[in-house]
Order: sequence, then structure tokens, then C-alpha cells
Amino acid sequence: MTIYNYVTIVSALLIVLLVLVQTRGASLGAGLGGGGEVNTTRRGTDKTIFQLTIVTGLVFALSIMLGIIVG
Repeated sequence: MTIYNYVTIVSALLIVLLVLVQTRGASLGAGLGGGGEVNTTRRGTDKTIFQLTIVTGLVFALSIMLGIIVG
């Protein structure tokens, strides 16, 4: 396996973890969009996790593209 494969696997797992951590509400319906609350401002830890998710998504996409180009 190449370094691109390892980066892809780790970033994919991190994306899943970060998306699950962002879920608001106590029930499964709230996690799937059933919550009635509307929050437009991200603050503190929520904003940091959101930004980390974006960066991890970019790393994931770049590692896939580089893996295709190089491999």
C-alpha cells in the first residue's frame, strides 16, 4: 500500500467521526434532519469541528486524486 492509501483511509474515518460528532439533538430523528431547531451561527467547539471536517474532506479528496494520478 502507498502513502496515498493510508491517508485516504485515515481521512475517511476522520470524516465519519467528525460528522457524527456534529449531530445535534438527543434522538435519531434529530440526527437525520428531523429536529425542528434552526441554528445559523456556529460558535466555539462547533465551529472548530466544522472547519476540521472541511479540511479533512479536502485532504480526502486530494488523496484520492493523487492516488489516481500517481497510481
